[in-house]
Amino acid sequence: MTRSRRMAAAVSALAVVAGGLVSAAVIGVGPALADHCDPAQASQEQQQGQRNRNNNRNQNQDQQQDQDQQGQDQNQQDQNQNQDQNGQNQGQNNNQDQNQQDQNNNQQNNNQQQNGQQQNNQQNGDQQQNADQQGQGGGRAVLDPAQNPDAQNPDAQNPDAQNPDPEQTAETFGRRNRPTRSPGQGNNGNNGNNGNNGNNGNNGNNGNGSASPTPSPTASEDHNECADLGPFVEDFVDIRRVAPRQLDARIGRGGSRGTFVSACGTNRNGHNNPDNFIVAPGVSNGAHHLHDYVGNLSTDGFSTDESLAAAGTTCRLGDKSTYFWPVLRDRKVDVNTEDADGNVGQVLRARSVTLQFRGNATSQVVAMPRFLRLITGDAKAATNGAGNARAAWSCTGFQNRISPDKYPLCPRGSQVVRILDFPSCWDGQNTDSANHRTHVVFPGQGGACPQGTKAVPALRMTLTYSVPQGPSFAVDAFPEQKHNPITDHADFANVMPDRLMQFVVSCINRGRRC
Repeated sequence: MTRSRRMAAAVSALAVVAGGLVSAAVIGVGPALADHCDPAQASQEQQQGQRNRNNNRNQNQDQQQDQDQQGQDQNQQDQNQNQDQNGQNQGQNNNQDQNQQDQNNNQQNNNQQQNGQQQNNQQNGDQQQNADQQGQGGGRAVLDPAQNPDAQNPDAQNPDAQNPDPEQTAETFGRRNRPTRSPGQGNNGNNGNNGNNGNNGNNGNNGNGSASPTPSPTASEDHNECADLGPFVEDFVDIRRVAPRQLDARIGRGGSRGTFVSACGTNRNGHNNPDNFIVAPGVSNGAHHLHDYVGNLSTDGFSTDESLAAAGTTCRLGDKSTYFWPVLRDRKVDVNTEDADGNVGQVLRARSVTLQFRGNATSQVVAMPRFLRLITGDAKAATNGAGNARAAWSCTGFQNRISPDKYPLCPRGSQVVRILDFPSCWDGQNTDSANHRTHVVFPGQGGACPQGTKAVPALRMTLTYSVPQGPSFAVDAFPEQKHNPITDHADFANVMPDRLMQFVVSCINRGRRC
């Protein structure tokens, strides 16, 4: 009778353990991976994953406590039965054979209890291990929005990494098993191939742009395609929390107050490609993100002074200059999801593009030489540092509030604004330089050009966009830059006829608005 009860108790314990394993398996099921890379969605899924892990942990603890209590009750019952049996054996001194048999039975019972307890402990450990594994795999693995993105990118904190090797940095960011894109595959910008950023001339290379482009990274493992792409929730800020500041130097008595606007449209003709003839001349798909172009209709990686001069333009008054910048994308839309560089989402065309040439705060301006090449900002500022960064993000109606390193969250009815100011102090001789920067530099803090340079019309691009609500948009970028807003940049080459450039200079120096 005693053996039967013990066997029944053991079977009951096994049934409880099996039921717990089934429950844990069901509880551990998490949400499926999202196909898009919306930072807002990533934050919500991270919170849900944490709640699932907490529920799994509490369920496992409750099951283990119930099993431990059941084991203790069974041990107490066996001890009481043994004591009763021993008392009967002590009262029957005349039957030594029976006593010996009882002792053997007791020993056998103890062995069965130890074996049962070891089996329960092993099952509990296996159950806990299985539950932990299910809890880890049950939700979508995303980066902690509160975590410093620099912690994922040691180069940003290492002063010796100011000149990173693009190939090495790109390989550190895995994504879904996406094929490496070979040069020459991406001339059509609408196919989602990412355009040349145009501003890697400051990343420590010789700046001649003749080297072959770094190939896109090949994924080495299959995991969440959004976790390492960026941007992250901390890359956004409510524009109303940005302190007002003055963007321009105060114009002095000898300054030039006029302006000229070249009207070139918003790229309705869909001129996009992943090239940059300034930084990577003669290279198709020379970098890792897509460009919007206005102005010159022929601009690509193989453009020359002659080809630009012979082409048509979208600008009025015969301005054949080329103006280009990385596209902005809606990350809520599942488009371009297989892009090897992580530039995911639907391209947003600017609602307005203003190309304004302005004067100098302390002096008159002189004409730009034809075919002068300019870049502004640093497409690798997230790893290079902010030395050459010139990003300026704002919202319509709040343009006295400008963020240099955060995407703006605008109130309803307000549009996102990108302000891209170009350098305007020319060395008087060169139309380009090895790093594409030293031939034309920015004015000093008071607005005056450095000694030995001359003020030329200062180009300011102002782009406005209607974007989805919340932290759900991003600028195209190199993969290792994680779509950081500080990497915003733009490019320009002056192909105005000489007479038009003289008209621009006259408008600015006479204080007119043209």
